[in-house]
Amino acid sequence: MTPGPPSPTLQGELVRLEPLDRRHLPGLLAAATEDRAHFGFTPVPDGRAGLEAYLERAEAGRREGSMVPFATVGAADGRVLGSTRFACVERWDWPPGHPQAGRSGPDVVEIGFTWLAGSALRSGANLEAKLLMLAHAFETWEVHRVRFRTDRRNERSRLAIEGLGAGLDGILRADLPGADGTVRDSAYFSILAVDWPRARSTIRARLDRRAPAG
Repeated sequence: MTPGPPSPTLQGELVRLEPLDRRHLPGLLAAATEDRAHFGFTPVPDGRAGLEAYLERAEAGRREGSMVPFATVGAADGRVLGSTRFACVERWDWPPGHPQAGRSGPDVVEIGFTWLAGSALRSGANLEAKLLMLAHAFETWEVHRVRFRTDRRNERSRLAIEGLGAGLDGILRADLPGADGTVRDSAYFSILAVDWPRARSTIRARLDRRAPAG
């Protein structure tokens, strides 16, 4: 088994992304049950048993090296707002002697499993969390690509991903179970390393516009 990348703590002005573990369970339970009406196409565990299983799967992914899960925590008050993670962490099999062989970080990752309590929506928390994760992926791990995917029908999520500067790669039909019990088509997006400087400027400008309103 290939060891996974380390689980960092990523600190911003609005949020802090902490390595997800069982100490976050009470806060996650409060965030997940605050108002479930807005989750729509987003699969979010419901109830304590569901969240315990969620945490177990996240820890298994961390041990396997395929995931780096976080609790999204308010920077000012420490309240658990939700969760997100690096998923589908891949290391490519570079040939011996290649300049990329032996690199310490992953080659590509996905950002996903993201959900927030209703009270944290439109607060800038999600946007800053994405900036922290993208900066870590491209500037610390030096990945070649960050991928996003969402239910094809989830217009709000698709617009949010496009707002990060990600490009649509395509639609994969019958990709995953949908949160509503159907078989969903997924829209796949990505930001490449060459895209990152422009995307970073776009996200920072959006956060700056939010600053006067807090």
